[in-house]
Amino acid sequence: MNNTRVLLKRRSEGVPRVEDFELVSTPAGVPATGELLCETLYLSLDPYLRGRISGRHISGAINAGDLMGGEAVSRVIESTSDQFKQGDIIAAHSGWQSRPVVEADTARPLNPELGPLSTLLGILGMPGLTAYAGMTRLAELQAGNTVVVSAASGPVGSMVGQIARLHGCRVVGIAGTAEKCRWTIEQAGFDHCINYKTETLRDGLSRACPDGIDVYFDNVGGDTLQACMEQLALGARVILCGLIAQYNTDEMPPGPNPAFIIKARAAVRGLVVYDHEDLRPEFEQRVSRWLKHGDIKYKEDCVDGLAAAPGLFCRLMRGENFGKAVVKVTE
Repeated sequence: MNNTRVLLKRRSEGVPRVEDFELVSTPAGVPATGELLCETLYLSLDPYLRGRISGRHISGAINAGDLMGGEAVSRVIESTSDQFKQGDIIAAHSGWQSRPVVEADTARPLNPELGPLSTLLGILGMPGLTAYAGMTRLAELQAGNTVVVSAASGPVGSMVGQIARLHGCRVVGIAGTAEKCRWTIEQAGFDHCINYKTETLRDGLSRACPDGIDVYFDNVGGDTLQACMEQLALGARVILCGLIAQYNTDEMPPGPNPAFIIKARAAVRGLVVYDHEDLRPEFEQRVSRWLKHGDIKYKEDCVDGLAAAPGLFCRLMRGENFGKAVVKVTE
């Protein structure tokens, strides 16, 4: 039994390329006491991994020769732990590999009844919990608020908008293609979506948010953050979550002018999902119910096999993917 792994071959300069990664195969490991031998079913690809390649992410660096990191949904093949048995479905940060050995203490049991297994990495996983924590704990949502979210068709952004909609808010998305904007409106139920590649963002925000922005959830940073800060309503709340604008560069973009924060008497809050793990049971219950009742929609960009993972990750970092980036590793 072999274990296929994807390693970082060299540190990416700018936007990652497929040549920056290497596919290797070695015999699968044998679990020691307290460990699990697993088969990966679905692997999550996320933008924060680019920050790890650059050595700038709080979860640590990925260096040349290292296994690519990431969360996966896996099935237990062999267990030497009382916590799990053969056949259990788990989540673990086991990285880009087909048959990892996982410490049982680092694995989290999953309930397959919550939704399709792939969604346990998306709307029912880390991206969904990120959106849920931001909207229910930090944003202080009030019915009738105008909520703006960047990267609106992505797994975090689409959930932010839909949670806001379910709380009676008016939702405006920002995305980069007509197809993505159309999906956020027709499927996710946003009120508006601004295509920043065909319209000046400031003009679009003025048109879509004539009374200003009550809540801005930022996944991007850079110029997008600045444009939204310029149109904050009095008492606005700003949630800072992602840094897409700077993942592919070593140069830090300038921050927003604090004058706009002061003028709006705005509250600015940083969001790190690891701080909100206590919300997971409530989050899973509510989102699973919304999903089963058709109250929320999701979009996945899924490829088959670990060999396809580098290509999808590169598309993700070029902004060319549409939906949650997922690799189906094993049936």
